[in-house]
Amino acid sequence: MQMYSEAGTNRTIVTQLRAYLAQAELSEDGRLPPERDLATALGVTRTELRKALGTLEAEGQIWRHVGKGTFMGNRPTDTLSDITALAKRTNPAELMRARFIIEPEIARAAALTATPMHLRELRMCQARTREAATWRQYENWDTRLHRTVAEATQNIPLLGMFDMLNALRRAVTWGRLRSTPVKPSPDHHSFAEHETIITAIENRDMNGAAAAMRVHLQSVERNLLARQSDAAD
Repeated sequence: MQMYSEAGTNRTIVTQLRAYLAQAELSEDGRLPPERDLATALGVTRTELRKALGTLEAEGQIWRHVGKGTFMGNRPTDTLSDITALAKRTNPAELMRARFIIEPEIARAAALTATPMHLRELRMCQARTREAATWRQYENWDTRLHRTVAEATQNIPLLGMFDMLNALRRAVTWGRLRSTPVKPSPDHHSFAEHETIITAIENRDMNGAAAAMRVHLQSVERNLLARQSDAAD
């Protein structure tokens, strides 16, 4: 009973903290107030606050730096120079091979550990990709969908590997070859493929989630390499 009560208290404080952060006017760097001030504002102890902050950090909503504070958003890539150097040495085929090795296994793990919150986020991202008015909007929501799959693993090393691959993908110029049409067509391959991935994760179908992610990446690879070939002509 005591464990249940503690879990319930943490959920309540997490909800309070989310509401506070949603309306708080933070500094440009997204730094949260000091823990002492934040605990006072929420009417909780610092121990209770730290547990709630730990929950948000595990979800990727905040990040903490010892000696500097707590910040909103994802932890910045500490190896930006390394990513830039790698981007100059790699090519689309190499990156796709890395994605084929890692992302299906991320989807497999997500099918085991995804929470209702992750599933709602996946469905929201899926809807936003369909509503996107431009390729940039689509790609932003597509990235968020794939990252939510990684977050659903609840595994920090796997999430870190995904973030590094994604940073590398964004760093290379061949990731921005798309020009026409101005937005995805209603029958864009990703819509049905995302549906299959999400459904498998919802159904706790680990093998199905991995297979669906692999099929999706095969489509991404075909389209990416075709655009690269067209741009070279």
